Amino acid sequence: MDYRKLGPSGAIVTAYCLGTMTFGKESDEAASFKMLDDYFAWGGNFIDTADVYSNGVSEEIIGRWLKARPAQAKQAVIATKGRFPMGDGPNDIGLSRRHLNQALNDSLRRLDVEHIDLYQMHAWDALTPIEETLRFLDDAVRAGKIGYYGFSNYVGWHIAKASEIAKAKGYTRPVTLQPQYNLLMRDIELEIVDACQDAGMGLLPWSPLGGGWLTGKYKRDETPTGATRLGENPNRGGEAYAARNAQERTWDIISTVEEIAKARAVSMAQVALSWVAARPAVTSVILGARTSEQLADNLAAAEFVLSAEETAKLNEVSAPTPGQYPYGANGTNQRHRKIEGGR
Repeated sequence: MDYRKLGPSGAIVTAYCLGTMTFGKESDEAASFKMLDDYFAWGGNFIDTADVYSNGVSEEIIGRWLKARPAQAKQAVIATKGRFPMGDGPNDIGLSRRHLNQALNDSLRRLDVEHIDLYQMHAWDALTPIEETLRFLDDAVRAGKIGYYGFSNYVGWHIAKASEIAKAKGYTRPVTLQPQYNLLMRDIELEIVDACQDAGMGLLPWSPLGGGWLTGKYKRDETPTGATRLGENPNRGGEAYAARNAQERTWDIISTVEEIAKARAVSMAQVALSWVAARPAVTSVILGARTSEQLADNLAAAEFVLSAEETAKLNEVSAPTPGQYPYGANGTNQRHRKIEGGR
């Protein structure tokens, strides 16, 4: 069992977190209960959800499971999120005190708990002053409604600004960031990871399998069909089939993951997950399975460790490819110097 601190806090979570975006939509209540049971039987203790997952149904399913499993509920670390629209009105969205107060109370009600361990801002809100959001979160901590708070999908300057304002005003400080992070999507390493490390925050990567790409389920020049996320919607978000299929880098990465998986007699998913879990600043990797079978395979990654040589091979083939400035070699060299000096 690999236990880790939740960012800089004293709370302890397992290195793999059960993501529940599928609950109530792709996985019915019985299947969701089975995954929760299996995850806790394995030794997991960290559940991540959000108010918008199945329009609140995911939280409701988790709440009923917690009520039915008091022993597991006592050990569970519960994380949820607020920010995205839960209605059609202008105050049914955002990070204002008005919306967050309603969103947090609704999440507490659906989860049927008095306290949420980690409350996350699901995305930046350009219309609400960050001071308003941070003051609300500090008040929620002091009121005992939440234990800690974090962010999701923030960029470097969002993290730095929020962390420094919280520090300057004496507010409770953020402990985590939940970004998309996987072998196909490493751009957060250009600045966001550094911003989190500077602020002392841990990472909770979502989509560690690249929307299924890193499991080997999709084939080159063969548009997905059937009961997969891209089979149901080939144009789905950042993992859309056409754009990724057109990149040679995609298939170089997938080929390398497959090569290592075959040599070590493990699944491709386990290789990809092991790589993410070992990255700097990562607290816990969010698993987004649809079925108990997928979850079991993913959890097996906890017992698999990549060698230094395998890690180096994956790092090289998946390295981000920014332009020369400001994140490429020209810009990076300007921000560093040798301790011994010299031209």
